Amino acid sequence: MSIQPVPAFEPPYVMAVFSNIRTPQDTGYPEVLDRMKEIVSANPGFLGYESARTPGGLGITVAYFRDHDSLAQWRQDLEHQAAMKKGRADWYESYTLHVATVERSHGFARNG
Repeated sequence: MSIQPVPAFEPPYVMAVFSNIRTPQDTGYPEVLDRMKEIVSANPGFLGYESARTPGGLGITVAYFRDHDSLAQWRQDLEHQAAMKKGRADWYESYTLHVATVERSHGFARNG
C-alpha cells in the first residue's frame, strides 16, 4: 500500500484539524481509534482523513466532511463523545481543534 494524500474535493467542504500532544497512557487507545475510524467512515458526508505525528510528538489529523451537518453528526455521535471524554482524561496532554470551510482545492500526482 502506497502513501497518498487525500484527493482534492470539489469545494466547498469542511475540514476539522485536530492537533495534539499525547500522554504516555495508551491503554485502550488503539482499539478506540479503530472504532472511531469505523464510525466516521459510515458517515455519508465523511470524505476522508490524513494523520501524522512528528518525532517530537505533535500529532495532526485533518478530517474532511462534505458539510457542517456531516461534521456535526460526527461530533454528536455518542461513542465519539465517550472517546473525547476518555481522551481528555487519559490520552492527551493538550489538543486544539480548528474547523474551516474549504473554498479552494487542487492536487497533483506524478504519473508513473
